This record gives sequence, C-alpha cells and structure tokens, in this order.
Amino acid sequence: MTILYFYEKIVPLNSELHRELRISPVSDGYAFAARTNVVPLMGVEFMEAAREYPIVFSRIGEDFMPIALVGLRNSENLLVDTEGKWDARYVPAFARRYPFVFDQSEPNGPLTVCIDESYSGFNDEEGVPLFDENGGQSARLTEVVSFLNDFHAQALQTARFAKRLAELDLLVESTANVNLDNKQNLKLAGIYAIDEAKLLKLDDDVVLEMFRSGELALIYSHLASLSNVQRLTDRLAERVQAE
Repeated sequence: MTILYFYEKIVPLNSELHRELRISPVSDGYAFAARTNVVPLMGVEFMEAAREYPIVFSRIGEDFMPIALVGLRNSENLLVDTEGKWDARYVPAFARRYPFVFDQSEPNGPLTVCIDESYSGFNDEEGVPLFDENGGQSARLTEVVSFLNDFHAQALQTARFAKRLAELDLLVESTANVNLDNKQNLKLAGIYAIDEAKLLKLDDDVVLEMFRSGELALIYSHLASLSNVQRLTDRLAERVQAE
C-alpha cells in the first residue's frame, strides 16, 4: 500500500540525469505538509507520537493503516505554522523522509529511490550533492537510502500489525466530534479505533502473545493518544480566532 499525500512530481533518481543535483534546506521546511490533516505512522513511532497526536486508523480497501491526526478540517495541518515550521517535539518519519521516497512497482519487486522534483530545495548549484563525480552515491544519499530502507521495513511490520487487528475484529469505525468555542461543530468521519471492550474479551493466550510481541503496548499507546483530540481542538480554536 503506497500512500503519497504531499508528493507532487515523483521521478526515479538517476545517476546520469541527476548527476549534478544538490539539495539545500529551505526556509519553509514543512510547508509541503501544510495541506494534509493526516500523516501515516509506523508502529515503532507510536510511543513518541502518542504524546503529541491522536493515533487512529484509516481504511484503504481491505487494508488498515495507522495515521497521526494533524488536523480536524480537510486540507489543513494544524502542526505546520505560516512559516512552514512543524510545531511539535516529534515529526512523523513519513514527513521527515520527504522529498525522497521508495517506489515498488511490483509487490516483491526491487525498490527504486525516487524524488519529488517539485521540492524547492533541489538545484544544480548550491547544497549537498546526491552523487559524486563518478556517479556513485554521495554520503548524503547513502544516509537517505538507509533511512528509506528502515522506513520500508517498519512499514511492512506495521502493515502486519494492522492486519492482525483487523483479523481479531478490534477496529471499529468512529467519528470525532469537535466543538469549538464559537459553537461551531465539526465531525471527522471515516476513522477507525480499537474497541477496548472487544480487546478485553480476547482469549488469554492471544493477549499473552500480543504482550510478548509488543503489539499490546502499541494498542495502549493508541488508546491513550485519543485524548489528544482536545489538543488539536485547542489549536483549531486559536487558528479560527485568528482568521
């Protein structure tokens, strides 16, 4: 399952076509993520992310995927300010890997490093090179590929976790109801959460297995994170007041 929320022009990175390509930091570093209200999340991130965001699940076909809620209105990230800064202690890896991404055309096929050519930090004159003079990976690109490999491995593990939750029938559709001070009411539908009542009815051997695998810790991180909806509501109220 490949989700590319804020990528605009993805092309394979090529040592010939992009031999001179360099990458520079941009002043509005996370502006690319300003128009999404969800960011995919890996299981390994749950404990850190649960301190900042509500962690819920999104359904795509028959599959489920954990996501961090970063906004309560469509096309709005409440964590990215007007200067493109991410206002939280933890930034999800999905956003940190930008403008790079793996492409896998076939389910078990090779992984290809791609870039978003629309990223304003790419140029041929300033910044850190992606290739050396012989067309080999620069130190920077080697770091990127290592990060992408780790991300891919964690994504597969997270997909197995989400599938396990679905098989146990623990995920139920939910709606987040948000009430602002100005009496404006918002409903965020199409999200899924773990039904704690169903969780408590699982057989002891299943619970023990989930405890030993670390899945139970992820489940309770998710459940604890749901209180962060109020933190998003407070951020939204401040933004609405300033509009």
